[in-house]
This record gives sequence, C-alpha cells and structure tokens, in this order.
Amino acid sequence: MAMPDPSELKGRKLGRVLTKMGSVTREQVHEALGIQKTRRVPIGQLLVELGYCSQKDVDAALAGQAGMAYVDLSQLELADEVRDAIPAENVRAYQVIPLEFNPKGRKLKIAMKSPDNFRAVDDLRLLMSFDVEAVVADAARIDELIGKYYTKQESMMEVVSKLAADSKFAGLAERGTSIDLDAVAEAAGDNQVIKLLNLVLLQAIKDRASDVHMEPFENEFKIRYRIDGVLYEMVPPPKHLGPAITSRVKVMAHLDIAERRLPQDGRIELTVGGSPVDLRVAVLPTIYGESVVLRVLDRSNVQLKLDKVGFREDDLVRFRHLINKPNGIVIVTGPTGSGKTTTLYAALAELNDIETKILTAEDPVEYDIDGLCQCQMNAEVGLTFAKALRSFLRQDPDIILVGEIRDLETAQIAVQASLTGHLVLSTLHTNDAPSSVIRLVDLGMEPFLLTATIEGIVAQRLVRTLDARVKEEYAPTPEELMELQLRPEDVRGRTFFRPGKSNEIGGGFKGRMALFEIMEMDDGMRELVMKEANTAVLRQHARRRGMRSLRESGLLAIYEGQTTIDEVVRETLAEEG
Repeated sequence: MAMPDPSELKGRKLGRVLTKMGSVTREQVHEALGIQKTRRVPIGQLLVELGYCSQKDVDAALAGQAGMAYVDLSQLELADEVRDAIPAENVRAYQVIPLEFNPKGRKLKIAMKSPDNFRAVDDLRLLMSFDVEAVVADAARIDELIGKYYTKQESMMEVVSKLAADSKFAGLAERGTSIDLDAVAEAAGDNQVIKLLNLVLLQAIKDRASDVHMEPFENEFKIRYRIDGVLYEMVPPPKHLGPAITSRVKVMAHLDIAERRLPQDGRIELTVGGSPVDLRVAVLPTIYGESVVLRVLDRSNVQLKLDKVGFREDDLVRFRHLINKPNGIVIVTGPTGSGKTTTLYAALAELNDIETKILTAEDPVEYDIDGLCQCQMNAEVGLTFAKALRSFLRQDPDIILVGEIRDLETAQIAVQASLTGHLVLSTLHTNDAPSSVIRLVDLGMEPFLLTATIEGIVAQRLVRTLDARVKEEYAPTPEELMELQLRPEDVRGRTFFRPGKSNEIGGGFKGRMALFEIMEMDDGMRELVMKEANTAVLRQHARRRGMRSLRESGLLAIYEGQTTIDEVVRETLAEEG
C-alpha cells in the first residue's frame, strides 16, 4: 500500500483516495457505487465486503481524506523520553501514542486511532503546551502499545516527590513581592509541573469534585478538593512550586501571567473520557502569592431532569404546577452552592420545546443547553441583569430566566415582564421561602406588585447522602434528638443511620440530595403580604396550607436512611413558633 502525500488526498472522495493509493481500481469503485444505490452502506465497507481491499486500506484512506498520514507501528519501540512526554492518564484518556518528542521546541508527534479525534490534539496543546502533529495508525496496535508502555499509573505522591527533589526549581521561592517572571514561565512549561497539574485535574474530575483550591500560605502551598460540599486536602506540593503551578493554570485559561496584583477570571474547556468538562478559573492575589480556585463543571455529571433533582412526588407535582403557569414569577432561594441553578436548569430543560422561546441572563452561563438563548452578563461593558432584561422584552420570549435578583431595578423589570405575560424564573439569597417576600420588600418592591406577580417560592438545601454500602444503624442520643427538637418517644420505632467505616474520600457519604420547601401564593398569603406581615406569620400560614419546611424534608430523609441528623441540623433552621 503506497501512501501518496496526504495533502494531495485531503477532501477527496473515499473511492478516489483508494484509487490514488493503488488499493482498488476505478472499475471496482464503480461496481461498489452501483451496489450503494440499493444498499445504504459506506463505500469503504462495501469494498471490504467485496474483497477488493482491506479494512486497513480503508482506515489509511480515511486518514488521507482528512489530510493526515497513516503509519505502520508494528516495529515501534518507545524511547523513555518519548514515553514520558505524555502522562499515562492522558494517553489512556485520549487513546493516543507519542511517536516523537522534541523537548526544546516542545514538538510532539502522536498516533491516534481515528482522524476525527481532534479533541485529543486540542487538549494536548492546551494541557501540555505542545506543538502537536497527529498521524493515524491501526487501532488494535495502539491498544497493544498502551498496554505495554502505560500500565503503571504514576501517583500524585511520586510526581510531588520528583518535583521536590529537582534542584532546578529551588530558585523559584518568592523573595517578598518580587519574582523572576522568566523563571516562573519556564517552570510553568516544565513537563513535571504540567504532569502534576494534569493529575490534580483528572483526579478532581474522577472524584466528582465541584471545586479545586490552590492556596499559598506562609510555609506551604495547599491543594484542596471540595467534594459534596466538604473540603479535602491532597498531597501538598513544595511551597516554591506554587507560582509555577498557578502560572500554568493561568496559561491554560489564557490569563496574563505577568499580572499578579489584580484578580483575574478565565475558563478552560477540556474533554475527559469523552465528556466535556468546563473549568472556571478565578485567581486572587493574597499576601503569600496567588490563590486559584477552579470550579469544575462536568456536564456528564449533571442530571438536568426534574425527576432526578430530588423532589418528592408531591413536591414535584407542586413545582411542575408552578413552572407551567403562563406568566408570573417563580423564585428558587438558598445560599451559594445549594443547587438553585441546577433546579432551574432542570425546569428549563423540561419546558424547552420547539413552541417555546426561552431567554436566560446568567452570570456566568454554567451549562449550555440546546434550544435556549443564553446571555452572559458582563459588568465591565455595562451588561447587567437589568439591562439584559430590558432587551429580552423586545425579543418576544415566552420564558425568561434571570440568574439572580440582586437589586431593585432587576426586581422591577422582572415584575414588569411577568405582568406583560411572561413566566420569569429567578434566584434569591435568603434562608427560606417566607423570608424571600420580606427580602424583596426590603429591596424596595411594592407589596401589591409582589402579590400580583409571585406564583411560588422554592427554598432548597443540599445534604450529603449516606453511602448505602457502608452505612450502619444506630440509636441517636437524647442530645442529638434535642437538636431536631424531638424527644425519644417521638421517634419510637424509627431507624437512624450514620456513616460506616470507609477508606474512600467522603468518609461514608456519597453524593448529595436536595431538601425542598415550596411556598405557593394563595389569596390568604397575598392578603398577608399586602398587610406587610412578618416572616413568622407568613410561615405559619404556608404551613397551614400544606407547605413542608426544609427541616421536615430533612426529617423524612433521615427516617428513610438517606442522610444523618448532623447533616440536616447543619443545613436547616429550627422551626419558629
């Protein structure tokens, strides 16, 4: 099989490429084209079935069609420096093999199984700062080579030990506020530093971390993961490597590595194991260097379906009733990181159909969903929630999502939008559903406008769920019950669980579930709002009308063995009155 120059084959039809390669004749291609009129089968498959060429010929032709060379790896032996150019985790994640590596020019040649694996090329350029050239090779042979050279996984501890022992990084320790930018930039491009950061990111995604914190202190540089709302410390790298690691993150996020006095925000887009992962990067200058937090948005991990968010059956019916109203305002409230955005996205995913125009104003846009017109806020150029909302009303929408009601202007336009026949979904930062009404009045909203527009308020919290494999039954002490305002006779016959012994991160917990409190507006509630009744009165009325409080939702989750007393006490307030 003679392979012509790939540039001569690029973009040509597959039959023509195979003919130019000498694998088939024109007559054989015409015969296959004739059969293709009656059978909807790719021409390459037909030529293989007819016995005119092999699958390897077709693979080589597909590579040529994409302008790439096809190489034979049957005799390949990898030198150590070439093998170590890419960490084993990346080799397995992207299913590629390094063929040649020039460390000075940072040039890397890789072989991959398919010419359309362009994400591997893009991500290796981004993750490793390589100038990547790609060729195509036999998939089975690539699998063999991965098995031969990349079975052993290098642990984070091993990489950190190597870095600590490497004398070339010793001069990186910061001297007051001065720092040698050239030395830091060079260290940020070092393969071992890159390898460490890769391991940190891949491990974070594997452990379902929501955030990665990289923090410089006086005598150490900490790396911590937030998993299910709790921070866990990883193996800390040497303190003097902090600037190199943070600079490497800044390079990947296209930020200015020379700017070390001002906060910076950026974004890194990766594909890990075939799933798109977004990393939001926030850099903050501190007295001991730059602190970096990466928010991990793993789209494959998010369940954007209302029945997967955690609603109980009766709550789900009530929430669906709220979001299917033709107009009005529905507010989801809770502290930062309580899952408000996920609940609203799940609602929008359910409402998203060809007959509905949905516009969103977000800061930032966390997940892009097909069929939604999503607008990213940008305060630097004056694009605020209020300004975006004004424009939205001229875009003929049916449903509007406002990321957050932060001020009176945004609240007023949201009310105006709902009065003109739109359904408006938004979030607030309050402790529970009844106090949201008072918060809006405090912003300066007129009570009569609130009663005319608000249809319902949903408060939510996230509590960690017990790992069913290791949870154990136990009898809570009277003191623990007292925290829930319960007496031993109130829970007679109930079963309580706590986390059992576990060596995994999470210590007996796995994942989180949401607790909900849904307050629907009825005539009685509207009357109380008009009279500017306090939160306690609003809560009592809502409870009489069937609202289940966050604490009661938590109690049900405890009785069902899904979570613990400590989790519910930590996340919910005791009932008043």
